[in-house]
Amino acid sequence: MAANSLLLLLLSLLISSFTTATSQTEQQILLQIKKDFNNPPSLSSWNTTSTSHCEWTGIQCTNGSVTGISLSDQNITYPIPHTICNLSNLAYLDLSWNYLPGSFPTSLYNCNNLQYLDISQNLFVGSIPSTINRLSNKLYHLSLSSNNFTGDIPSSIGQLSALQYLLLDNNLFNGTYPAELGNLLNLEHLWLASNPFLPSQIPAEFGSMSSLSFLWMASTNLHGSIPDTFGKLQNLVQLDLSMNSLSGRIPEGIWMLKKLERIYLYHNQLSGAISDTKVGAQGLTQVDLSMNNLTGSIPAGFGKLQNLTLLSLYYNQLSGEIPAEIGLLPSLTNLKLFSNKLTGVLPPELGKHSNLWNLEVDDNSLSGELPQFLCSRGNFTSLVVFNNNFTGKLPSSLATCNTLNNLMVQNNNFYGQMPAGLWSTAVNLTTVIMHHNSFSGTLPEELPSNLTRLEIQVNRFSGNIPSAAQKLAVFKASENLFNGTIPANLGSFSSLQILYLGGNKLSGEIPNSISSLRFLTQFNLSSNRLSGDIPANIGSLRVLNTLDLSDNQLTGSIPVSLGNMKLNILNLSSNDLSGEVPVQLQNQAYDYSFVSNPSLCSSNPQINIRICRGKSSGSVNLSTGLLILFIILGALFFIGAVVLGFFVLREYRKRKLNNDRKSWKMTSFHLGELNESNIAKGLTNENLIGSGGAGFVYKIVLGRRTGETIAVKRICNSRKMDSKLEKEFQAEVQILGSIRHANIVKLLCCISSPNSKLLVYEYMENGSLDAWLHSKRRTRGPLAVGGEPGQPETLDWPARLAIAVGAAKGLCYMHHGCSVPIVHRDVKASNILLDSEFNAKIADFGLARMLVKAGEPESVSVVAGSFGYMAPECGWSSKVNEKVDIFSFGVVLLELTTGREANHGDEHSCLADWAWKNFKEGGSLINLIDEKIRDPAYTDEIELVLRLGIICTGSVPEHRPSMKEVLQVLQRCERSFENRGSKSPEGGENDVAPLVGVKGGGGYGDDSCV
Repeated sequence: MAANSLLLLLLSLLISSFTTATSQTEQQILLQIKKDFNNPPSLSSWNTTSTSHCEWTGIQCTNGSVTGISLSDQNITYPIPHTICNLSNLAYLDLSWNYLPGSFPTSLYNCNNLQYLDISQNLFVGSIPSTINRLSNKLYHLSLSSNNFTGDIPSSIGQLSALQYLLLDNNLFNGTYPAELGNLLNLEHLWLASNPFLPSQIPAEFGSMSSLSFLWMASTNLHGSIPDTFGKLQNLVQLDLSMNSLSGRIPEGIWMLKKLERIYLYHNQLSGAISDTKVGAQGLTQVDLSMNNLTGSIPAGFGKLQNLTLLSLYYNQLSGEIPAEIGLLPSLTNLKLFSNKLTGVLPPELGKHSNLWNLEVDDNSLSGELPQFLCSRGNFTSLVVFNNNFTGKLPSSLATCNTLNNLMVQNNNFYGQMPAGLWSTAVNLTTVIMHHNSFSGTLPEELPSNLTRLEIQVNRFSGNIPSAAQKLAVFKASENLFNGTIPANLGSFSSLQILYLGGNKLSGEIPNSISSLRFLTQFNLSSNRLSGDIPANIGSLRVLNTLDLSDNQLTGSIPVSLGNMKLNILNLSSNDLSGEVPVQLQNQAYDYSFVSNPSLCSSNPQINIRICRGKSSGSVNLSTGLLILFIILGALFFIGAVVLGFFVLREYRKRKLNNDRKSWKMTSFHLGELNESNIAKGLTNENLIGSGGAGFVYKIVLGRRTGETIAVKRICNSRKMDSKLEKEFQAEVQILGSIRHANIVKLLCCISSPNSKLLVYEYMENGSLDAWLHSKRRTRGPLAVGGEPGQPETLDWPARLAIAVGAAKGLCYMHHGCSVPIVHRDVKASNILLDSEFNAKIADFGLARMLVKAGEPESVSVVAGSFGYMAPECGWSSKVNEKVDIFSFGVVLLELTTGREANHGDEHSCLADWAWKNFKEGGSLINLIDEKIRDPAYTDEIELVLRLGIICTGSVPEHRPSMKEVLQVLQRCERSFENRGSKSPEGGENDVAPLVGVKGGGGYGDDSCV
């Protein structure tokens, strides 16, 4: 007995000694790993003073031995150390969301017990080695997502038989993927999405992955048909093959998969009808087959899917009636069937049995009345049914619908009054568009507090104009029966940008309070019974560009202040105005603006009114001489003031800069030899290359030997702008410091002091796209980081398309590749910068915001963006999402194809409106193409991109494509002329043309300049 006890004691001491030795060895290995990582601050807890290395940051232990390392998002910038596999029991390794450089870390082959490996969201480059099968045969999770890997996916990866998760999405793979992936019988998740693979078909072998539950191959350049073998994937829960060029029919077997919950096949070229008898996947919750060429009717079998929440079939060729059974679905929340050829009535019980919140059936041929139960569950938010043949009154249930946010019923045959109590109940109502119907009744004295857009033109509304609407930005009420006077207190309309009240029976005078509408851009009171003078303070509306007061009974002279305005449209015709037209308005731009005013005259015979009489030449010459004298004296005074101000300002800046240097603090985001001193020395007037509202931009060459050049944006604080500029600075640093992409301008470091902020960027030799498109290379924009004049003199089409693809990749990464999606909110040609090889990069994130949750819009307190690029909703809604970037990028595509500037469509509209109008009129789009690139070899691709730009600038945000979809079309267009002359696999010469088609209906072009 004693001998046994002694043996156990010795054994215990031996184990303890071994454990202690192992612990000490592992601690030394971890300290070496920390050293190899260059001692990042995030690993400060890794030190010998700690009681146990198992308590260090990111370390997981089992029985005192390291089995896991989790260092996600720790700002690590050095390669993975070879010593990491000296931890013999290491099974779990997560190094995601860092800055790890280099090629695939083959040193991990030595981690024999590794089961989980995540190195996603890093900076790895090159191809995956063909020896990847040398990774541990225990590995069940491998994530390489969101890096810069290229080339092929090696077939040897199919030998890692234990894999359950293989995540390779959002890289730059430009080769192929192997059929051998079908050998991974334990694989549950396969993610290949968002990679520019060579055009290929889905291997039939993929149908052998019997354990597969999640297949994500969106935007992978697929063509051909979906393999019938997919009908054997009995464990499949989610199938996402969206944004490809798949054709043919959807295999019937897919609809019979018992575990299938979500199917996304949108934006392909799938055709044919869906078999009504084969919809047997009873677990389906989301079905999105939109943007295809599907025909036939909507299967009644969809009405049997008791768990279905989303049914999206828009932009197809579906016909017939909507099955009544769909109205009985208990889980349906979102129904999107717009832009088809549907007829008949809506399911009468729609909304009665489920928490329906969104109904979009616009651009069809539907008729009858709207269902009465749309808001019976109290969750309904959006009714979009415009461009149909609906009739009757709006459902009375809307009167108690306090969740209603969006009401778009224009271009139908509705009549009667609004449901009683709607205006007071719908406290969340922001958008009401119901023009071109036969609605009647009156408007409340005070409109709903959140209403931002009200369009009721061409109806039969009567009574007085409302006297209060604090957030209303667009009010169109022309061609109704309104009477009375215009409200005297227009200050309550402080957000108004567009006001159309023409074609009513309004009387009285135009109130002087019109000057309080300082955001007003379009003002139309034509064809009323207004009298009195034109208020002179209209001239204080600095952003007004359209003024129509024609066909009234206005008297008096035209205020001289109107001559100081930059009006695109001016119409004062058919009134009783008198006197001489202000000299500034006497030009051919307004040659018909004053007709039918018998007492008006002009000194310019080209204006279509009578010539003023009674002025002697002597008086004219004297007045002219005095005017010239005053101009000369004023010019001399101005020049003297500028020179004096220059010297004073230079001395002030020099002193302020010297004070700033003493307290500057630098935060670096990328490796480099930057320091505060070298940068500070370069902040001189000689290096100044731009300026704007946010500060100054300098070009600085750091060293004569290396020739490294940087661009520095300096933001100087002031009392008036301090808070605003601080927010811009924090936004740009937060975003640019955390994202990494080849098509996003690189923020090298930031430097802060109490009085100024410095943002240090990589220098972009070829300046901005705006400068190249619109001949501004010598006068760079204030926020263009760098830029030198270069060759060629103009950009040809291949160069323009490459720029479009590059910019789209950057935006696509922001919207879809970041864990927290980023909305730029100021996409424009001057914020697309070009390096020495004309690669495009997105810049200037001062207005960007991170969205809290994907798909949820973020509130903003001010209207931000640039004229001509702003999406319509920016003018009337405080909620924005990534669709505002889609609109702005669409304008950039229009600039690339037409050569026109964003705010120059024609004399009456901006570029987006002009393009839509020309398309709607049915003319040839070829005539819109920039003459500098009108080459027959590229005509098809240019016209395709032009159409894409028109789609992106649609006024309904939900109808705009995603950035992934936009990028896919552009990339396919790029490949089209690169492979000129080769046949597509289907036998056609060009598989690009069917991708983009602008659907008819009033969905685009409305108020695109707001």
